[in-house]
Amino acid sequence: MPTAGPLARVAGALTAALLAACTGDIAPAPESARPAAPPGSATTPPAPAGALRVGTHDVPPGSAPHDVAPAADGGVWFTAQRAGYLGHLDTGTGAVTRVPLGDGSAPHGVVVGPDRAAWVTDGGLNAIVRVDATSRAVRRFPLPPDRRGANLNTAVFDTSGALWFTGQSGVYGRLDPTTGQMRVYDAPRGRGPYGIAVTPSGEIYYASLAGSHIARVDTRTGAATVIEPPTGGQGARRVWADSRGRIWVSEWNAGKLGVYDPATRGWREWPLPGNRPQAYAVYVDDRDQVWVSDFAANALVRFDPATERFTTLPLPGASANVRQILGRPGEVWGAASGQDRLVVVRTG
Repeated sequence: MPTAGPLARVAGALTAALLAACTGDIAPAPESARPAAPPGSATTPPAPAGALRVGTHDVPPGSAPHDVAPAADGGVWFTAQRAGYLGHLDTGTGAVTRVPLGDGSAPHGVVVGPDRAAWVTDGGLNAIVRVDATSRAVRRFPLPPDRRGANLNTAVFDTSGALWFTGQSGVYGRLDPTTGQMRVYDAPRGRGPYGIAVTPSGEIYYASLAGSHIARVDTRTGAATVIEPPTGGQGARRVWADSRGRIWVSEWNAGKLGVYDPATRGWREWPLPGNRPQAYAVYVDDRDQVWVSDFAANALVRFDPATERFTTLPLPGASANVRQILGRPGEVWGAASGQDRLVVVRTG
């Protein structure tokens, strides 16, 4: 395995800032701390964006939207992390409905469950929160008392209907929505669990930002197995599975897009285009195109695995800070936390 070198030193500097943040977020690193592309690395020039265009929807000032999830009714849910509510955007009218989640709320992630409800990981409440899609009724599932300060981040449903979630303080867990039973597990290397994803066959993988690795979770026993990316100290931030079950990884510290193939146990990595990229969110759309948000370029970047070419879509305004990407057929959505906006790309 390659030695960590300067990336490890960068990762160490960033980790302290990361773990001090109660919401699990970190500000973009100062220019001097951002890792350059590896010497001699070759980056394919970005392809022209062509017909792809970025649209925007404003949300209430001060919302700081963190994550976004297309809703079953055609609208879009978003977590207003700074304001403590779950928002619903009517994409036709632009109207936003706010659902307060309770005193101290700081919602991070949101996904839509098999029941069509919105399910939120709320770091402020230290709870999983369900918001009914029709009535907007709120139900909380608190973590056990001995798991205070879990720093909840992201969640995903497996193929059996169970909700799996991560907490950067060093935990991951499983909630049975039917019974309310919850199990919380210690991550094998402590602090860092952040993004989480499910494969088409129902396997669960999470990314450890502070730990710079990904892990596969045995959904039967709950045990996690660490899987090391080739680049040390890369800062694996989010993960997503494609239709073949390969795991795509956004490498925040390294500025790379990585993919792990469970069938071969092999890795590949590509530096993002541009100078000192910062790969935050990753998402694979219905056409197996891979989307990444690049804080340094203030852009969404699409990667075509067939051609290994990047397409860069600059975001309007400055410092959009898209922290998460999700979509549905024909649409890719992102939460621009730095602008109080949601962004969308129509792909078909």
